[in-house]
Amino acid sequence: MTKKIMLIVLAAVMLSGCDIMNKIGGAYQLSQSEYRYSSLSNIQLAGINLGNASAISLSNLASISTVLAGSSSMQNIPFSMTLNMDVTNPNSSAAFLDALDYSIMINELEFAEGKMDIPIRIQPGETTVVPIPISIDLKNLMNRYSQDRVANEMSGFLGITPNETTVTVKLWPKLTVGNTLIKVPAAIPVVFNFGGR
Repeated sequence: MTKKIMLIVLAAVMLSGCDIMNKIGGAYQLSQSEYRYSSLSNIQLAGINLGNASAISLSNLASISTVLAGSSSMQNIPFSMTLNMDVTNPNSSAAFLDALDYSIMINELEFAEGKMDIPIRIQPGETTVVPIPISIDLKNLMNRYSQDRVANEMSGFLGITPNETTVTVKLWPKLTVGNTLIKVPAAIPVVFNFGGR
């Protein structure tokens, strides 16, 4: 009887080990995938719904400029958007993760950190849009850097000014081991370069 229990325990350990190796393999395939900027969507600034970056109207551009220029009198400046990335898996097996931590820099400005608790799975040869939800208070950024710097970077990022903008995204896949999410120590670096409107 004891020998039978030992075999069952050993089999369970081996199966969970295979599951862990499979998940590590999925995260590795994700690190080997190709990332491209797709779009910015669901942009909201201080209660103004701006929609998508490619469709910001002239009146909205004026509203953005007014908010950024008059920010010294505001207590907070809520900003949210979704950064959409096209992720292509060129590998022969699936790329996947259970959750994701991220950080975003706009030029040299540390813009946002956050997490996404939605699993991602990309089959071999497929391209999937991965939406990264971002929500920050621009006032905190202005207190850390300066109103002028944040306003300038945001103006280029949203296409108000023609300045070229470099967006650096770092992604840390997370895998479930047992009931615990484990963060992969090495980030996947993704860099986008795009100009203003």
